[in-house]
Amino acid sequence: MAEVIAGVEIPGTELVRAATELMRKVADDTLFHHSRRVFLWGSLKAAARGLEVDPELAYVGGLFHDLGLIELYASKDLRFEIDGAEAARTFLLEHGRTEEDARNVWLAIALHTTPEVTLRLSGEVAVVALGVKTDVLGIGLDELTERQRAEVVAAHPRPDFKNRILKAFYDGMAHRPDTTYGTMNDDVLAYFDPNFKRTDFVELIKGSAWPE
Repeated sequence: MAEVIAGVEIPGTELVRAATELMRKVADDTLFHHSRRVFLWGSLKAAARGLEVDPELAYVGGLFHDLGLIELYASKDLRFEIDGAEAARTFLLEHGRTEEDARNVWLAIALHTTPEVTLRLSGEVAVVALGVKTDVLGIGLDELTERQRAEVVAAHPRPDFKNRILKAFYDGMAHRPDTTYGTMNDDVLAYFDPNFKRTDFVELIKGSAWPE
């Protein structure tokens, strides 16, 4: 029997069970509950917008979107979003989904920290983007009813979440600071490390190899 939280049905499929078991095994409570909330918030908002969404793909996108912060999946020189996207793509192909399906989830995860672009792609991409903005930044909380918010948080609590997710971001990126260039992630490194030096886009242009 499928699980239902705040009116959102979590598919009772083998793929979804496997994704949940994997995330439960490798992630702590903060990332696990956050990732499930992302799927739930995003699904509620996508439904309100009338978007067509494959719930299995949206679930994997939501659940795996921060997988690249976890040491087991973290590379040394790629953005954490790409690490998670690659892991999700491999997982979906191994579980019989098509290359197009896997590509949509790849985009959902790789672009989830990229404003605006995500809402112009597939419904699954939108679910992850909308869910992340809701859970991390509180954007659009007024689009959700008090009952929806209470049911989701009751199922997936968020104790001291703001501080814990910031620490999770830092721990997952501190060893590869250059990958935060061009994203909002450099704000996290600057918050925790007073010696962190941001890459300056203007200086890159002025210091380029062009002679003028």
